[in-house]
This record gives sequence, C-alpha cells and structure tokens, in this order.
Amino acid sequence: MTFDVREDGFACLLGSREVLRSLAGAPAFAIARGAPQVKMVRGNFAIDDAPFDEVAPAFARLDGADLLLSAQPGGAPLLRLAIDGEALRVQTLEPGYDRVRVDLAALPGEHVWGGGEQMSYLDLSGRRFPIWTSEPGVGRDKSTELTRLMDEQGMAGGDYWWTNYPQPTFLTSGLWACHLGSSAYSVLDFTCADRHRVEVWEGAFTLEFFAADDLPALVGRLAGRFGRQPPLPDWTIGGAIVGLKDGDNSFARLAAIMEAGSEVSALWCEDWIGIRQTTFGRRLFWDWSWNEARYPALPGRIAELAERGVRFLGYVNPYLANDGSQFAEAQALGYLALRQDSEEVYLVDFGEFDCGVVDFTNPAAMDWFAERVIGREMLDFGLSGWMADFGEYLPVDLRLHDGSDPMLMHNRWPVLWAEANARAVASRGLTGEAVFFMRAGFSGVQAHCPLLWAGDQSVDFTRHDGINTVITAALSAGLVGNAYSHSDVGGYTSLHGNVRTADLMMRWCELGAFSPVMRSHEGNRPDDNLQIDSSPQLLAQFARMSRVHKALAPYVRHLSDEAAATGLPVQRPLFLHYFEEALFAVQDQYLYGADMLVAPVVEADAAARDVILPGDTPWRHLWTGEDFAPGTHTIPAPYGEPPVFYLPASPFAPLFARVRESG
Repeated sequence: MTFDVREDGFACLLGSREVLRSLAGAPAFAIARGAPQVKMVRGNFAIDDAPFDEVAPAFARLDGADLLLSAQPGGAPLLRLAIDGEALRVQTLEPGYDRVRVDLAALPGEHVWGGGEQMSYLDLSGRRFPIWTSEPGVGRDKSTELTRLMDEQGMAGGDYWWTNYPQPTFLTSGLWACHLGSSAYSVLDFTCADRHRVEVWEGAFTLEFFAADDLPALVGRLAGRFGRQPPLPDWTIGGAIVGLKDGDNSFARLAAIMEAGSEVSALWCEDWIGIRQTTFGRRLFWDWSWNEARYPALPGRIAELAERGVRFLGYVNPYLANDGSQFAEAQALGYLALRQDSEEVYLVDFGEFDCGVVDFTNPAAMDWFAERVIGREMLDFGLSGWMADFGEYLPVDLRLHDGSDPMLMHNRWPVLWAEANARAVASRGLTGEAVFFMRAGFSGVQAHCPLLWAGDQSVDFTRHDGINTVITAALSAGLVGNAYSHSDVGGYTSLHGNVRTADLMMRWCELGAFSPVMRSHEGNRPDDNLQIDSSPQLLAQFARMSRVHKALAPYVRHLSDEAAATGLPVQRPLFLHYFEEALFAVQDQYLYGADMLVAPVVEADAAARDVILPGDTPWRHLWTGEDFAPGTHTIPAPYGEPPVFYLPASPFAPLFARVRESG
C-alpha cells in the first residue's frame, strides 16, 4: 500500500488500485464520540448509539511515512494513518473519539460478498450489515407473524443481518477484499453504489487489504490469513450422524434406523448430560458430565457402538448452570466472570435457569475447562466429537479477569470458546480425528473450529429462517475461510405451532446428503415434530440419502484435502468458478467442489425447480445420466432425486455414475 497525497486530498493505493479516496468536499473519514445503549435478553441484543462532536478531518499532511488528518488546513491532527504492508492503521488522536467512519472506493456496479456467515443474502450489495455475534432470531422477517410474536418475547424475532457468526471481512467483484482488524461493534454498509462504508466503535484499528488475479486465489488468501481447518476425518464423511435425545431408548431407535439400511457413522446424543424441561422445549442440563440416570451403562454402550464402527458424540457449551456441581467448582477456583459492582458471580438468564460465564480471559480458567471438563469428562470418557454450542451471549456489563472491555471482547468470545475446544482436542493428540462443530464465530475462529453448523433454523421453508438459509450460510462463510459447513437435518426451532412437515424432512435429508457432514437433529420440541424414524417413508428417505452421502465420500475426501491445501471451501457459489455477473446473487444452489452442482429443493411441495447450469460445456444429470446444455432448465425433483449434475469430463465421473445405484 502507498499514500498518494494530492492538492485536493489523498488516496490509498493497493498496488495501482485505488481503495480509498478522500477529497476536501468528500472526506473519506469521520470521527465522533459515542454514547452506546446495549440491552440483552437471552442472547438477543438491542444496540443503539447517540454519537456527538462529529468531525470529518479531510486535510492531510505527511508526518514521516504517516499521514495526519485535520479538520482545517494546518489544524490540530485528529487522525493518524499509517501503512503496514498491505494494512492501513487508523488511530484517533483526540481523547474520547471512539467512533470512526471510513468510506472505501467502490467501482461502478461492484458486487460484495462475505460478512461472515450470513443467512439472508449472499450478495451484500445495497444493504447494511452490523457485525455483532448474537442469537440469529426466530423468523428474521419483520413482515411475518412469527417474527412479531418472537419480538414480543425477549426481542427474539431477529432481522436479515442477525447471525451467530458475523465477520467484518468482505470481497468484491473487483477482485479485492478488506478485513477490519477490530473486535468492536461495527457495520459494513453497502447502501451506496459509489462507496463501501465501514463504521467502527473503536478509536484504533487496522484495515487489511487483499487482491488477486481471480476469485479462487482471493478466497485462498483469506483462508490463509485466518487459518485453514484440517481435513475432515473419514468417519465424519463416511455416513450420517444420527441425532437422538431420547435417553437410553436412543440406542434401540438407532438400531432400527440402521436395520432400515441407513449408513451411520455416529450417534449424537446431546442429552448425555441430562435434560431440563422448559416452556421453550426440552433443554439440556448444563453441567458437563455423564448423566447416569438418563444414560445408564453409557461407557459400555459406547464400546458396543465402537465395535460396529459407530462413534458417540455429545454436547457442551461455555456456561455452567448455577445448580450444577461444576459451577460450584469453578466458583471456588475464581474462574467465573464477576459483576462489575461486587465480587458476586455474574449470572446470565438462559430462559428459566441461570448460568455463570467461564472467564476465558483467565488462562487458568481456559486450561481448567479444556482439561477438567472437555478433556477428562468428554474425550477421556469416549466421546469422538460434540456440538460446541453458544458463545454469543457474553454480556457487556460484567467484569473480566484481564480487565478488558466487554464491548470489545463480546465478538471475540466465540474465538476463545473455539480455542478452548481445540486445545482440549490437541492435548489428547486428536486434532483431525475428534470433531466439534460450532455455530458462533468471529474473525479467527477458522484457526480453531474444524466444522461449522448453520445454527437454529425454523422448521420450515421461510425465506429468512428456513431450509434455504443454510445454503447461504455455507456459501458466505466459505468465502472468508471456513471450508466446511452443515446443518440440522429437519431444522431446529419449533414455536407457536410451527412444526415440521414430511415434505420438509424429505427435502432436508436430500440437502444433508450433499453436505460434507450429514447430521440429523430432533429439534427443541421432539415430541411435537416429525423425526427421521417417525414413518416408514421418512426412514426410507433418510436411509437412502445416507447411502448417497457415503457413496460420495471419496469425492468429499478429495474436496477436504483440497480445502486444507488451497483454502477453497467444499460448498462454493457458482461465481467462484464461473465469474459472471448474472450469477453473483445466486444463493439457492451451489457447486460441490468444481465438478458437481447441487440445486436443493427449498420450496414447499415442489415437484421440480429451475436450475442454472453455468459455463460452456454440458452437465450430466446425476440420476438419469442425461446431458444438459448450459443455461436454465426446469428439472423434475421427485423425493430422493434432488437436481444434481456433474461434469462428464470429471475424473470422478465413474464414481458419480455409481452414486445413483447406492440408493
């Protein structure tokens, strides 16, 4: 990067590319003092600000290699800009100025992607995206009755930008990218076509820039910057992970599911630590050790499963219920975050029960959780993996061990949570073998978390919270360095009479089969909802698609190894390999690697769907072997045969031809 100081202002250049332009009449920077207001109810946040004393320093002068900006020619400097390689360091120079707005240069018609794991929009152009990890909301659409009802109940309805995993990183169709090096609340604003605006609630930060000759190379650079995941172990891609939370009865149900012809790699029982019934549904007891009453003789059961080549998975999160034994242990050791006004433990309301926050800014507390909880209670007990849930709930009014500002630590909390899990796995020499999966994230989570899952979708086909959102989630997260994503087959959230249909279950089984990991979930209200074994039809569909998933394992192994080597995600937007503007907003179908195209059915009661086949060579229909020319086609989609195509010239073509026989 270089500065180009001119009579009427200055510019920042990345090579020959102008990424920032500031003129006296159109300054690129503005600074202010903030007055934040933050309210949290069970991971749902209402955040507002009343900035004052705003100034737009537009006049630049060199100070050695740095640039000083002032509001008037020769005036007192208000902002310092410094170049560090391909990064721009920004620092306010007046006390109390903790709000900075930066306008980056946009090309005419430029499209933008990224923002972490976005659920509603893959193409971010034309919208604002606040960056703040939180519950994603239920409904996420202010025009729907479900969202309205949830907003009335703890601000829980959400909106299009709410996400467990935001990240202040974006890529553009101009083949450059920008990453904000700050964990503060921020906003990526793409509402104006002539600029990309970044708003930051911190007075010192960096803007890192990246450029490449093509989009795959740019995505690879970002993956290298944040940390690539290891290849997925064979067991995760060689069959379905069956999620049951039915106590000891889970084993009999699993046996019946397997006898029906399902290819199963693992049994996932999140209730291995016991349950707590609430008005929300069947919740878990947040004390992270085996609950013998709910799962008698579990060590023997795990050994029996292992003899059949089936792993056992559990559940954990970074909070401790105040009526559990581990809470008392952590409290006695001083490992829980405290109230700001006393030495009392800060308790977080999780909906009819309260929990303490394990303070990961205390190295001893992180070591304790990694070794005492995950290491001894889970890995040594025989678990091969788990859902590492939550991470979004850090309040902004507690006191942390290292004295850090919770407003700056909130977004980083999922990264510390991922680090605790990864440290435990590494301590047993199981990195790349034991797998945990997370929904929460932020910049840098990629270096620790081996697998994402898309969170708690509603059990429906709705535009902003249904089955289709998990495709958008995988594609957006994949562009910023997350190679692997998957979802709860069947969805999770069932409230206010919204329950699974057989149609939804059939279609989600298909989507799961063409994801790197196929895992079912019984949801928050198992007794009210259809399950994969609720009927012969559903069980047959799950079994068939699990066999398809296993048949694709050699190809997914290739994609996983490729991800580790290049940083390219397994699930890819069409435009990653076919860089055409008409494809820039396509988010309901994806490339599965470079050789396969998947167009899941994500609308209710659909017998067919339109499919875009990109490029200039034919694509072969997976189920019939018929070749189709590039273009848009209406493809029949009977249950068990979602629209899937592959390139006939692929070295995996013989494998793909055998997949249709696996059902």
